[in-house]
Amino acid sequence: MNVFAALMMVLAAEAAPVDFDTEIVPILTKAGCNAASCHGSAAGRGGFKLSLFGGDPAWDYDEIVHRLEGRRINPASAETSLVVTKPTEQIAHEGGTRFEYDGSDAATLTRWITDGAVRSQARGLSRVAITPNNSLVSLNDELQLKVLATFDDGTRQDATNLSVYVSSDAAALDVTDSGKMKIVRRGRHHVVVRFLTDVQTVIVTAPLADTRVDLSTAPHCNWIDDKVITTLDALHLTPSPQADDATLLRRASLHLTGRLPDADTVRAYLADKDSSKFTKLIDDLLDSSEFVEYWTYQLSKLLRIRPQPTNLPATKAFYAWVQQQVEGNVGWDQFATSLLLAEGDTHEYGPANFYLVAGDARAQAEYTSELLMGVRLSCANCHNHPLDRWTQYDYHGLAAIFARIERGRQVRLTSHGEVIHPVTGEAAIARIPGERFLAEGVDGREALAQWLTSDSNPYFARAIVNRIWKSLMGRGLVEPTDDLRATNPATHPELLNQLTSDFVSNGYSLRHTMRTIMTSAAYARSSRTTAENEGDLQFYSHALPVGLEAEVLADAIADVTGIAELYGNEPLGTRAINLFTPPESETLEVLGRCDRSDSCETSGSSTVGLTAKLHLLNGPLLNRRLGDEQGRLARLHRSGASTAEIIEEFYFVAFSRPPTDKERSYWLLQLEVGDPNVQQPALEDFVWGLLNSQEFLTNH
Repeated sequence: MNVFAALMMVLAAEAAPVDFDTEIVPILTKAGCNAASCHGSAAGRGGFKLSLFGGDPAWDYDEIVHRLEGRRINPASAETSLVVTKPTEQIAHEGGTRFEYDGSDAATLTRWITDGAVRSQARGLSRVAITPNNSLVSLNDELQLKVLATFDDGTRQDATNLSVYVSSDAAALDVTDSGKMKIVRRGRHHVVVRFLTDVQTVIVTAPLADTRVDLSTAPHCNWIDDKVITTLDALHLTPSPQADDATLLRRASLHLTGRLPDADTVRAYLADKDSSKFTKLIDDLLDSSEFVEYWTYQLSKLLRIRPQPTNLPATKAFYAWVQQQVEGNVGWDQFATSLLLAEGDTHEYGPANFYLVAGDARAQAEYTSELLMGVRLSCANCHNHPLDRWTQYDYHGLAAIFARIERGRQVRLTSHGEVIHPVTGEAAIARIPGERFLAEGVDGREALAQWLTSDSNPYFARAIVNRIWKSLMGRGLVEPTDDLRATNPATHPELLNQLTSDFVSNGYSLRHTMRTIMTSAAYARSSRTTAENEGDLQFYSHALPVGLEAEVLADAIADVTGIAELYGNEPLGTRAINLFTPPESETLEVLGRCDRSDSCETSGSSTVGLTAKLHLLNGPLLNRRLGDEQGRLARLHRSGASTAEIIEEFYFVAFSRPPTDKERSYWLLQLEVGDPNVQQPALEDFVWGLLNSQEFLTNH
């Protein structure tokens, strides 16, 4: 290309009309004018309301050009227009200076107004490419991000200076308005980059140590370890050694059955010399009735099956149906399809109760998107989702799919029912989120079920796999687990992708994915940290201790003390995890049970809550059991068991291991007293100490 031709192209570009949607809106977004804290809030500010982050250019154009009697622009003297003089603070502006009066942004705005302030919709955004991404750098390195936008008319634009950059942790990764990043703290961090409606995440990793760790001999059991070790290697992070047999027995039993193994089981397992005994243990637990009970409880929490005193038959039917699905190892795709298409008598047909969990069509849309997509679609109710692809049309369109559902004892599809779109003021059109609108009059649930459970769906399988991973590893690959989006990246993206693909390939089987995870070396690592990895809370260099759930802890206390908890009118000995309609229970309340009125999904904690701690330390929860004549301690004492035997028995039932020599010597010294009036309270204090320890209160 000769110089003249190049010059003509430049002149033509300069002379081209300014496109409102792709040139003016990015200026407003970059300046923060349409942020939630400014004119992008639900009510706007100062009588001027813009769509959040420019999600609705048509609204923004009308607000700028036509509202306020057209006084926000002045075609005769563009540089005096309010949309120019306010953000440049030529006149008083509560938001301060957003860009310079003699800068390029003001010049573009001025030229657009001078040219007639038209909205031609000349082009639309096709894609955005950001470089570099997923970079491995050293501490204090600097990187310059480049953002290249491609439009549907074939044009490209360097959007680096028009993009918005937000660091996940400004104290760790500093990023300027121009996209220059500096790593100021070791670890894996990310920057959210926004241009127009495109929002992406750039990942940057600075190894946690200067010296690379030799992981060539790190334990390796399956492909999960390939992915985890690759990340540990990139971070120069040393993994903890593998956990011992007793720890793995307790860990697996709690994860798969919610129960502590009894003393005889522990002794037999520790005495077994078979090198494959852990794999056999996992298979036995997965095939057990206790697994069915515990994972019915887990899915009931996820589904928010909760006490309905006025409708107990419906609750019972829903719970019983879930139990049947777990027992039959029904694929998650079939499970979800049955829920979505359910109709009938809620007292007889369990899945029909799926439509009684939420109160109306909008609540059903939010519940369904969280449950089956791991997506917080509720953020798109009043405006387009600020950090994801979802629009108000997606939110209200999904609600419209459920608008014709009649809820009562009989759940059925009717010929009427609608939700009103808050922007158009008209009935929302049924829509598969992010995909397509549906024809009027059809049962959109069938199309939704087919889309959700298709092998290529990017949310459905990923959401449940991420939840399973969290239940077994203490933390989701994406946290929170109900917030899957591009701007909330997985710690191990390739691992999550492969887990999802493997789950789909194996019939959406929950058991298969659990077994795959639990037979990895990553699952079997000790929770004991090293000096090098003690700060790691997300890369699985060691196991993460997680506080026992309220129902599991209540059952564990009952097992160790030998005193069952009475729950309402249920038979004595009923386990907390088997309560399909949990009655009022002070024990479960103080231990922090979730009432299931909303999502029970929270980040894993290494401890129980403060209220539970106080009651465990000095309350009837333990005290009434420790001195009970029918309890384990009293029975052992009456049987003539020695102090050493009592110590060992409680270590086996509470910790699933024998005491160490040091522990045994310590307790014998404290408890071997001649006066029985002193020894009995001392033994009660001993058991109290075990039950208040982190080793008992967590799955580690």
